[in-house]
Amino acid sequence: MSTSTLAPPAGQPATKLPSTIGRPGAARFGPPLVVAATVLFNYWFLRAETLLVAYLNDSSVHAQMVRFATRRLQEGHLPQTSWFPYLGLGSPQFLHYQSLPATVTGLVGTAVGPSRAFTWSLFLLVSLWPIPVYLGARAFRLSLWTAATAALLSAFVTSAVGIGFESNAYLWTGFGVWAQLWAMLTLPLAWAYGWRAISEGRRYFPAVLFVALTVICHFETGYLALVPLALFPFLAPSQLRARLARAAVVAVGSLLAAAWAIVPLLVYAKWASVNEVLRGTPLENGYGAKQVLAWLFTGGLLDAGRLPLITVLAGVGLVTCLRRWRHDESSRALVVLLAMSLVLSFGRTTFGSLVRLLPGSSDIFMRRFMEGVQLAALLLAGIGAVTLARLVGGLVRRRWPRLDPAARPAARWQPSAVAGLVLVVVAALAPAWVPVLAHDDHNTRAITWQRQADSTEGRRIAPLLDRVLQAGDGRVYAGAPTNWGTDFRVGAVPVFKYLESQDVDEVGYTLRTASLMTDPEYFFDPDDPGDYAVFGVRYLLLPTGMQPPVAATRLMTRGPYALWEIPSVGYVAVDRVVGSLTADRSDIGVRSVPYLRSSLPWRDEALVVNYAGARSPVRPSPASGGAPVGRVTTSRVDLAAGRAAADVTLRRRAVVVLAASFDPGWQVTVDGRPATPVMVAPAVVGVSVAPGHHRVVFRYVGFGGYPVLLALGVLTLLVVWRLDRRRSRRAA
Repeated sequence: MSTSTLAPPAGQPATKLPSTIGRPGAARFGPPLVVAATVLFNYWFLRAETLLVAYLNDSSVHAQMVRFATRRLQEGHLPQTSWFPYLGLGSPQFLHYQSLPATVTGLVGTAVGPSRAFTWSLFLLVSLWPIPVYLGARAFRLSLWTAATAALLSAFVTSAVGIGFESNAYLWTGFGVWAQLWAMLTLPLAWAYGWRAISEGRRYFPAVLFVALTVICHFETGYLALVPLALFPFLAPSQLRARLARAAVVAVGSLLAAAWAIVPLLVYAKWASVNEVLRGTPLENGYGAKQVLAWLFTGGLLDAGRLPLITVLAGVGLVTCLRRWRHDESSRALVVLLAMSLVLSFGRTTFGSLVRLLPGSSDIFMRRFMEGVQLAALLLAGIGAVTLARLVGGLVRRRWPRLDPAARPAARWQPSAVAGLVLVVVAALAPAWVPVLAHDDHNTRAITWQRQADSTEGRRIAPLLDRVLQAGDGRVYAGAPTNWGTDFRVGAVPVFKYLESQDVDEVGYTLRTASLMTDPEYFFDPDDPGDYAVFGVRYLLLPTGMQPPVAATRLMTRGPYALWEIPSVGYVAVDRVVGSLTADRSDIGVRSVPYLRSSLPWRDEALVVNYAGARSPVRPSPASGGAPVGRVTTSRVDLAAGRAAADVTLRRRAVVVLAASFDPGWQVTVDGRPATPVMVAPAVVGVSVAPGHHRVVFRYVGFGGYPVLLALGVLTLLVVWRLDRRRSRRAA
């Protein structure tokens, strides 16, 4: 049998391949065609994702962020410095959350429309996922066929939790973790070029670029890009000192390039809540070593609900890499990446307080690190598939020599032979693609059905939402995930989620942001009149046959939807301070519960918050005998623009409260003079005002250092690019 030799990386022995694989035609055109076919498979069966529809999952929030970004950019403002008003009583969402994907897509939305930009971004990024897998594998110096096989298998990953590097994490019937999707496409290249820069002392620019992009696009995936930089130097202990220096260049360069997202996050960290409701659950702590390893070895991470085809191939690849450990550094790198991702995914459930060694660990959902296991396993599966193909090919040629293409060169590329090979591959992969195809078909039918509901039921609810939007004087409550709200729907979408597709300010769609009010919102009691005042809920959107749990006036009814109003409630209120509570970002929710459950809110009596060790400057007022301390005469609120103004008349000193989450970006003036904003329980913004007639203006002013930090990031990339150019010229 004739063979050909592929040139190996330095220090790696040459690999003998069958003649047909080593031929220029097969090597040049075969692997790219496999990748292209996989992309087209995704493109065809996921095309329903381009349709405009109300979302059932977290895509409802991401699509809303894109619409918000488009509006702010059209108005000449950065979304990062703007107040995002729709969830959790508002927050600087584009500062606390990974906002580059929404900003870029919002910019595209200024040309094609934000909704269209979002749907196509989701569709294209999921469809194109095999390409970065292929490019990352090639950058790891894996063979063309290994890279192409890994790319092919990437389209068919499914896991028990469904939130990793798999299509179900993003589609309409999945979880909608759209920001992670962007980082999914950059992580393979961040790993590969990070390793190349550290092992070879060049390729710094792509390493810094892709690591920084991964960090900016999705913070938790960013950990998977940064941690390997501390591990790769140890793959060659004899060069440790030089490699540590190279790793430092990549790490520092990446952090500087991403500084515009990281620095504001750190500066405002104490004003971002910790998710108290999910604290201690596997969603935050991870599932632990026992469960993760069980999923890994039984197929739960790569082949959930089907024959463990990818899992077996990854196992073969792992054995192959371990056999190559001594002479092949890329094999060592892949094994280390798998081990690293596994250890991180075990999380607090296994390591407890040791996790605190990770910066920002209190804000990390450890289960997300299983996505790193999936990516490393995919690359190993590509190696395993090629290893098995060579073994099987060798056995076949020894058993049936006439089947060796080298014996019949003229017939090597006959169409019948190529078609037969394709059919064999397709049949062999059937356990992987058949379930995925069934899921994609279910996803398409679900989207089609929801679009019909949007055009029928959506038309009925539209006048009610228009009434709320035109008034702009309070929030809406339409149920919550913990009560009847889950069964009150437009099509399959609960109304409290449907409101996001219409940009309606609401209470009830809980735990979506890092605002300080996101945890107190979870404890909102729809049967307590005081809670409506605290949260600025003026409207109730209820099923037609349901009576409101508090005194309210029916405004209109359309089909199964009824809109009710509480006229006494609005965004701005006047309260007397009768005490204080002490809290920080880790317990503001549970600390607020006694106040919310008391009679104080509906008596217009408030508590100020001594927050994070700082004492509030406002002191309790003396007893007033129950007489009102004042009233709001007029108000004009535009939280989407970060502004609110009210004219108030006060009998005695009181706090004028805006039902918006407290943040240090809020500035307040009273009669045109600056005043000090204070936090009022649970965690809203207020200001202490003396008796008399006053005009109080709230204005949100975001973090002002973005231009400098963006310039720093661009300068860092230019310096690293110049460094690469110099090293390339020296090498030449």
